[in-house]
Amino acid sequence: MATTHRQTATLALAHALSAAERGLPVFPLSATKLPALRSPHHDEDPPVHCRGACGLPGHGVHDATTDPAAVRALFAAAPRATGYGIACGREPHRLIGIDLDIDTAHGNDSVAALQHLALQHLFTIPATVTVLTPSGGRHLWLTGPSGVSVPNSASRLAPGIDVRGAGGYLVGPGSVTTHGRYRLAPGTAHFAPAPCPRALLRLLTPPPRPHHATAGHATPDRQGQGLVQFVRAAHEGQRNTRLFWAACRAYEHGFGDALADALTDAAVGTGLTEQEARAAIASAARLTDPRRSL
Repeated sequence: MATTHRQTATLALAHALSAAERGLPVFPLSATKLPALRSPHHDEDPPVHCRGACGLPGHGVHDATTDPAAVRALFAAAPRATGYGIACGREPHRLIGIDLDIDTAHGNDSVAALQHLALQHLFTIPATVTVLTPSGGRHLWLTGPSGVSVPNSASRLAPGIDVRGAGGYLVGPGSVTTHGRYRLAPGTAHFAPAPCPRALLRLLTPPPRPHHATAGHATPDRQGQGLVQFVRAAHEGQRNTRLFWAACRAYEHGFGDALADALTDAAVGTGLTEQEARAAIASAARLTDPRRSL
């Protein structure tokens, strides 16, 4: 291992231990922002949906811990880790991450969109821990009340606003990725994560919608066809974004698998390859159902 990489790995461990001391469950990440430890079940067929009950490391966010000895052991098993993830939704903070992406090329201003939601629903965005991302976006750290589970979502609130809740994770400040370093925004290092405003919490935890199941799966209705049309209408530069958004909505409503082929055909019609389309849909499935990533 090169000296520079060794220093990066050492710093990643130091940052992770510091976060763990503050009660934030952590685990090692690679430079691609994915878990640095390979699943011990990667070659098992059929796939094993284990969340760490086997006692072995390599279960992604389910490895996250605040125990310093356990953190050191995880990083020792992942010597090429360059960062760390912070598990959301876990005690004591029950962290909720508001991920504000910046996409000036397509006119998406997620910061303005969040401010608009605040005005529309009468809440104030609190001063809280803020992490700047290498792409120019930011993560806002909020805390949720006990007994409330906030689901992960992508652009459901507004384009460019992703939410990390139960089963999700945030890249911790000090982490180094292939695109650069995550760092605390100036003036926010002394903050504790602020409680999520009640009005915003209601937006993050929408009531479940009834599903009309057939053979164990919900069946797409006109909303599903609307999602397909949404993908078909994509122009160059929006194809992946529209497909990913539509697939997330389909999986959130229980008919993602049933709609996957139609979404793929629609995306191919806009110029994506079938492989690219399938990969985007699979990413949406993993985001909306963390069990699929194990």
